[in-house]
Amino acid sequence: MASLFRAYGRGLGALLLAIAALWILALILVPLGAMIEQSLWWKDSKGEITLQIDRLYNDMATLQLDASGESDAAKKAGFEAQIAQKQAEATALEAQETNPPKTYGLANFTRMSGLHFYIFIRTIIYALMVTALALVVCYPMAYAVALASGPRKAIVLTVALIVPYAINELLRVYAWLMILDYRGVINGILGWLGMVDLDNRGWIPFLENPSAVFLAMIYTYVLFMVFPMVNTLETLDRNQIEAARDLGASSFRIHRRVIIPHAKPGIAVGCIMTFMLSAGSYSVPAIMTRGQGGDWFSQLVYRQFFESNNWNMGSAYAVSLLVVCTAFILIMMRLFGVGLRDIAK
Repeated sequence: MASLFRAYGRGLGALLLAIAALWILALILVPLGAMIEQSLWWKDSKGEITLQIDRLYNDMATLQLDASGESDAAKKAGFEAQIAQKQAEATALEAQETNPPKTYGLANFTRMSGLHFYIFIRTIIYALMVTALALVVCYPMAYAVALASGPRKAIVLTVALIVPYAINELLRVYAWLMILDYRGVINGILGWLGMVDLDNRGWIPFLENPSAVFLAMIYTYVLFMVFPMVNTLETLDRNQIEAARDLGASSFRIHRRVIIPHAKPGIAVGCIMTFMLSAGSYSVPAIMTRGQGGDWFSQLVYRQFFESNNWNMGSAYAVSLLVVCTAFILIMMRLFGVGLRDIAK
């Protein structure tokens, strides 16, 4: 904070701090707090309340019938007092039935069905697989951009990576859908070669396999894995690589002992971002599977909010996914031996 004031002055520094605090409060803390609070309560509208209301109205009907045939004023007043009392009880129960009181606890987290829990675990495993595959695919690209090529080639490679992302994400996903569809580009080429029979539905069902979602996700989120590693690798002194080669180290040993240890913060950031985007992705699995490859947990969260209109369960599902993503961040930081300061660099 002192360095911020020295760099920008007290007035501008205080303004920047206020903007940052407002940003964190309005876009992170308040929505997160509201979702956690929503996940910790529910309203029970018990069927017994409806039965009690029906009994009270039956009793009132009987009392009204008795009161209409009673000539004694005192007894008639007694009937009317009982009717008024039962009417008050029925009104209170109706209000409780319409807007039952909140009950706080962890029941929303334990009400997850066995099928939904299976989808939750499967989504986490799939997100881990996407992250691992993206790391394997993107590490050579990051190395080529940062170290293996000259400045001009690095610019060309960087532009080649960025240009496809000028297109909207949905269009990129639909492009892969057209490539992998039942009558898409690949099946069309195979049909033209006579390897599949499209007329008799003999196509290869790529969309019914999770690998189609993996492929689309890796393509969609590749920059989030590549650029953190590029930023880290660009700070590596190339003399260390040359020294290792002069000492007889193989390429594999150079990567294992020199390059990868230096790139740990970038690898950690890339894995964290790719995992969180994959685990929380809704559009990619919804478009690529078209209901044929099974739901992802993000689709269940959407249905709880906007189809079942059960915001409490939806919040509990979302918080569960957030807890797993937070645990993944901590595990990656521990696995790569990096802290928040290293990741921020």
